[in-house]
Amino acid sequence: MIRIGNASGFYGDRFSAVREMLTGGQIDVLTGDYLAELTMLILGRSSSGYAKSFLKQMQQNLGLALERGVKIVSNAGGLKPAALAQALDELGTGAKVSYVEGDDLTERFPNHLTANAYLGGWGIADCLKAGADVVVTGRVTDASLTLGPAAAHHGWDRDSFDALAGATVAGHVLECGTQATGGNYSFFQSLDLSKPLGFPIAEVHADGSSVITKHPGTGGAVTVGTVTAQLLYEIDSPRYLGPDVVSHFDTIVLSDDGPDRVRISGVRGSAPPSTLKVCLNRIGGFRNHVEFVLTGLDIDAKIAWLKSQLPGPYEWVRNGHLLRCVFKSPDPTAAGRAFSSAAIELALASYPGFHVTAPPGDASPYGVYTAAFVEASTVEHTAVLHTGTRLTVPPTPTDASALPAALSPAHPSPATPYAADTGSEAGAGAEGPTGSRSGATRRVALGSIVGARSGDKGGDANVGVWVQTDEAYAWLAETLTEDKLRELLPEVSEVDRYLLPNLRAINFVCRGLLGEGVSSSTRFDPQAKALGEQLRACEIDIPEELT
Repeated sequence: MIRIGNASGFYGDRFSAVREMLTGGQIDVLTGDYLAELTMLILGRSSSGYAKSFLKQMQQNLGLALERGVKIVSNAGGLKPAALAQALDELGTGAKVSYVEGDDLTERFPNHLTANAYLGGWGIADCLKAGADVVVTGRVTDASLTLGPAAAHHGWDRDSFDALAGATVAGHVLECGTQATGGNYSFFQSLDLSKPLGFPIAEVHADGSSVITKHPGTGGAVTVGTVTAQLLYEIDSPRYLGPDVVSHFDTIVLSDDGPDRVRISGVRGSAPPSTLKVCLNRIGGFRNHVEFVLTGLDIDAKIAWLKSQLPGPYEWVRNGHLLRCVFKSPDPTAAGRAFSSAAIELALASYPGFHVTAPPGDASPYGVYTAAFVEASTVEHTAVLHTGTRLTVPPTPTDASALPAALSPAHPSPATPYAADTGSEAGAGAEGPTGSRSGATRRVALGSIVGARSGDKGGDANVGVWVQTDEAYAWLAETLTEDKLRELLPEVSEVDRYLLPNLRAINFVCRGLLGEGVSSSTRFDPQAKALGEQLRACEIDIPEELT
């Protein structure tokens, strides 16, 4: 096996994690995920174009990694992987630094600040097979940081789809760091919170199966629950599309492998699509907002009066006792003090108890995210070796002749208590187990038996929910339909439901909830990180035997 650890789930994660992972126990490869759709926008407006905190981490720790024989693989190269590779060379450690490029497609999308294709893991694998100590990339899929080292170590072929899918699933668990060990976990009170959460490790075997674990003595835990939660994070259909393989999340099997050890097996894969997804960011205009605090009696009347005093093309968003007024405009002056000062001028002339959360401020630019798709054969995925040699990485073949092992009858799906959703690709109109329960129920919070994890997928949000027993899953799949979700979360309109019976889970994708993406969204929770907990707080009738 190969032991792959992670030390970063986002640009701004715990700085000390690199050293903690290098000194806390044995690993072969240390990865770091620094990129997200919003991060590409941030880097597009920065001078360096790459994650500068990664360079500082390497200044302090690259010598230690070389001493311990640990390879470093990271997408911290952002928009300028070559520049980061040069900066790493200039540290003078003697490390063999390679990089992967070819994702930058801004010439094809000239009206955008950034345009980056999601590359796969084979460029990383080529760099490692050529002897690299450090590999930095531009925009690759998050899971590629795990797939690349695993493929290089085990010598997988391009059509080893089941193994590649298994590594992709392991990479999806690792990519968000401590979310796999208890971070943002619904049942956090069951964990060891006396010390900082440990970062996750995947022991990836030759068949693509893996064991998720962490260094001994670190906080949090690795359980079937924590791994399930991360598997549900920011996914869409159970057909998890990637540039190297389609991973079928409805074939994942989790099992307890001992304290802080969870085994992932049974994952099946098939050939990837012929296209690559492209993350596009452009500046959409300028925005500003004022947040009014609502207290006391007659709240609805206070809101109505305030809105009548601030007529205009504004968006009003309420969250409890806060009311946010948002103004977007192509004109920074109009959206600046002209707007925010007009709101503050009402301080002595509006509703009783008027106060705001901040003084008037200027407008700031906001980004708009969209996705595009291009043929993989037209993207120059390139591995630049430490020797200076440039290797072109061809796309994975997608013709049917490359598929026979992945989806043949010789590789049946694991037995599951219920059939997966059928019907349209989105599972629209599909139902879970039929039949109704009899007996007493209790009206309690859904979260009394249900865990949840939510996040953003561009302008969409996903909410994954799971339970711990087959009996609870039978009730959940029958009860929590698309219509029921809309009833519990009225802000949700278009929603698709996907059953994941192996995980006793359901994934909901709420289309368009975040508008034009995180930077543009006017929600208080623009990345939908709290949507799952909001759902868990909703009261619902649950059979007494399940509570």
